Amino acid sequence: MSEPRVRRAEIAIEQAHVDTVYTRLAELRAQAEAMRTKGYEIGHGAGREAIFEQASMLFERDMMVYHANQTLQTLDAEYEGLVFGRLDHLDNEHIYVGRLGIRDAEFDNLVTDWRAPAAAAFYQATAEEPMDVVRRRVIRCSGQNVLDVDDDVLIADAVPENMQIVGEGALMAALGRSRGEKMRDIVATIQKEQDEVIRAPWRGVTEITGGPGTGKTAVALHRAAYLLYRHRRQLGGAGVLVIGPSGVFTSYISRVLPSMGETNVELRALGEVLDGLEATRQDPAPLAAIKGSLRMRKILLRALRDTPEEAPEDMKIVYRGEVLRLNARELDKVRRKVHTAGGPPNRSRIRAAELLLDALAAKAEQHAKDDGRQIDKAELITELGERIEFHRFLVVWWPILYPAQILRWLGTEKRLASAAKGLLNRNEISMLAADFADRSRGWTIADVALLDELRVLIGSPPKSRRARQNVEVNPERGGAPTRPEHYDEYSHVVVDESQDLSPMQWRMVGRRGKYASWTVVGDPVQSSWPDPAEAAMARDQAFGLKTTRRRFTLRTNYRNSAEIFDLAAKVVAGHAEADELPRAVRQTGITPEVRPVEASGLEAATQAAVKELMGTVEGTVGVITAMDRVPEVEGWLAELSDERLKVVGSLDSKGLEYDAVVLVEPNDLITESTTGRRVLYVALTRATQQLTVLASNPDWIPAA
Repeated sequence: MSEPRVRRAEIAIEQAHVDTVYTRLAELRAQAEAMRTKGYEIGHGAGREAIFEQASMLFERDMMVYHANQTLQTLDAEYEGLVFGRLDHLDNEHIYVGRLGIRDAEFDNLVTDWRAPAAAAFYQATAEEPMDVVRRRVIRCSGQNVLDVDDDVLIADAVPENMQIVGEGALMAALGRSRGEKMRDIVATIQKEQDEVIRAPWRGVTEITGGPGTGKTAVALHRAAYLLYRHRRQLGGAGVLVIGPSGVFTSYISRVLPSMGETNVELRALGEVLDGLEATRQDPAPLAAIKGSLRMRKILLRALRDTPEEAPEDMKIVYRGEVLRLNARELDKVRRKVHTAGGPPNRSRIRAAELLLDALAAKAEQHAKDDGRQIDKAELITELGERIEFHRFLVVWWPILYPAQILRWLGTEKRLASAAKGLLNRNEISMLAADFADRSRGWTIADVALLDELRVLIGSPPKSRRARQNVEVNPERGGAPTRPEHYDEYSHVVVDESQDLSPMQWRMVGRRGKYASWTVVGDPVQSSWPDPAEAAMARDQAFGLKTTRRRFTLRTNYRNSAEIFDLAAKVVAGHAEADELPRAVRQTGITPEVRPVEASGLEAATQAAVKELMGTVEGTVGVITAMDRVPEVEGWLAELSDERLKVVGSLDSKGLEYDAVVLVEPNDLITESTTGRRVLYVALTRATQQLTVLASNPDWIPAA
């Protein structure tokens, strides 16, 4: 039988099994919908039941609806083919591997969940260690249709005569397919080195390092899905938090975990970690370096202890015909005493009241002593403490503070200079004060960590009624958890592009993971943070006392063609050791095109390059430029509007990939960042197939 006919026959065999799986899936879905309907019916018409019985029935209803909705969410998860693999073993048994575990009505296995131990051989078996697998087959589907199959033979002398072998490897085929707007999962093509990371123990800290295109992000997300599957009891209730560098990035990865049936995972960009705030704007690199430094914590602490702008400078109150007065110096002394106690200001008003009354009593005692009289101190404190004018003064003199208010105070250069004495130089103070004084464009991503630090330092305002602390479940929303504000009890935290987190951002993230295990993803060569030693110290503090540390390095670049990565490696060669760079395994024969252009002709050159690539590749085209030029370049391309076309700034391009990239003015990327060529290196490694660089200055390419 010819190879095409063999392939068609094998596809038909797998299609028959996939059809069986989807038929069973429809049955399970119908059962879940019936359970949900029954759950809604429970409790109706129970008005004459005892209160306890009503509560019991309502609880049963909520649990039934919750579990039914969870099941429906899992069954309805977005996926690119439920079944993607098959293992044929030496004992002639075979199992199918897929995104979900599914059994038939007799509880026989139709599909084994990719995270189950029985499926591990699909990723771990090799010709040297076949794990009793004769043939490993990758089944490529679109929806419910089998498009193709690819086989690996792991035990050649054990292949039965009736076993047909087809294909030439699934990984390279997957890499060659066009990208969409969202990141795909890689469950069908996970490689052995990646699988070892995914299945590593969950406790402690797991660090994943590796260069561009090594699959770090995908591995971290699949690890989150695997840990939730294997350790649901320990991790599922408290939830998993995934933190990425930008909203563009979190949108890009948003479908990966749901496609594997995991919905109890929260995705947040660094600008969204603080509840109630969504910042997307990046600061210029010098300003971001100031805001991210640990020096800022000392500045913020000094600032919140300063006298509020509206606070009165003296206090007068009449006691039994005598005026008791505290001047500005005496009030400042009381304020310092309150802060010396160390409590958050928003929880210290009672202490402030006590010390004010003590100071007033001391004044009264001194006056009485001068006149040869005596007073009852306890009686004075009780009487003055009940006066409405005392409480009115206290509210203004010791107001409730808010994080944004403190940062706005620092927009006054004199006030900032006082708080930053010995910590910032004159230029840094001027730069920072000018930024805090102008909030017309909202907060920046770096500001979010400062606001979160202040939130903790000043303490939460007293509440009129006790806040609910428990995680609620809303059955109408499919069991989605409603967590308290500033939730800090996540069971597992994933941090992507960790090399870019500032020390202040590590402090913010660490608060959310104080009880968690961690998966931390990064590449020092791609870092845009100028002081890695300070960031490393803050990172270790964020991890707390967790002693178990494991580190994995991924060394194979699956994203870029060798031709594209060779150019990127040349650009960053002086900033990285050879063993810090990955090895690109694909060759396309298409060399990146570097086009010299005049600065005045950059707009036309960008339009021409984009049109050319849009007509050449089937997938996405990314246009990468310096952060401050994004609006300008978007304007150049407004008439070329296409869902496949995206314009992103250099920092926002981290973690993303496109079929083709137009890189505009590489020298701009070098000069806008404190880490220069590292940021350019990131931009040059976003393309999977074709890369066009438009440059008016050739200095970005190092001399040979």
